[in-house]
Amino acid sequence: MKYIVTGGAGFIGSNLTKQLVADGHTVTVIDNLSTGNKKNIESLITQIKFVEGSILDLPLLQDLFQEQDVVFHEAALPSVGRSLADPKTTTEVNINGTLNVLIAARDCGIKKVVFASSSSVYGDTKVLPKVETMTPQPKSPYALTKYTDELYCQMFSKYFGLPTACLRYFNVFGPHQSPKSEYAAVIPRFITAALKNESPTIYGDGEQTRDFTFVKDVVKANILAAASGVNDGSVMNIACNKNTSLNELLNRINALLKTNVSPRYEEGRVGDVRDSLADITKAHELIGYTPSFTLDDGLAETIDWMKTQ
Repeated sequence: MKYIVTGGAGFIGSNLTKQLVADGHTVTVIDNLSTGNKKNIESLITQIKFVEGSILDLPLLQDLFQEQDVVFHEAALPSVGRSLADPKTTTEVNINGTLNVLIAARDCGIKKVVFASSSSVYGDTKVLPKVETMTPQPKSPYALTKYTDELYCQMFSKYFGLPTACLRYFNVFGPHQSPKSEYAAVIPRFITAALKNESPTIYGDGEQTRDFTFVKDVVKANILAAASGVNDGSVMNIACNKNTSLNELLNRINALLKTNVSPRYEEGRVGDVRDSLADITKAHELIGYTPSFTLDDGLAETIDWMKTQ
């Protein structure tokens, strides 16, 4: 099979690219390296086609998508915080870029587009677990772009016959996730701090919960979705189906590293969701998804990787 991975030098995209290559497929990666890092795919560079380019470049996409089978659309400008600081750029990249991907896929006869959405579309609903039938309540421009993109996928399936599937990721973590950005996710920030014997910052009281999902499970879900009969833009939660507080998360990292760092608490951030837990029944029924990694499994592998960086 011939696969395109947009954002394939990024955190999730590079892990997906690695698995596709290991499975013997032909892979083309497009990434403008604004948030991705070529280092993430340097071990694969002779086995893939790498194109440094943007999803905002429609003619480029229409050229690259020729005679390809499936597009895994991972490229986006991530982060709730970044989107609140610069909603215009987030909207341009995430909505216009996704529209370009869908147009190019339609024009080139792509067999399926698997779109990376986000649990942030649910907003701060009090009801748990979060089920796909809930009305989205996005609290940030980033969340709004992801919900809009889901609707575009469904429209392209309905009106243009382009098979699509949408995966709502819940708090993905694992190797290749950078701790350096001011918008870095909590797990790489906590591990980095603990390795340096420093206090990580927790925004809020630390009792907020997340459904942390190891990146290899997300990769598996993408591959399952591509091979499945889902072709109408159906939305599916991809998660571990277990929530953990940030305080407990730090305790687990301390236990694995045999450290004893304490957090520094600061005021909660605008746009952050209080609690998150996914119902993954739909993904199990439609694509056969079941998580293979516990939080501790994933943390151990992530720590091992971060120690080498």
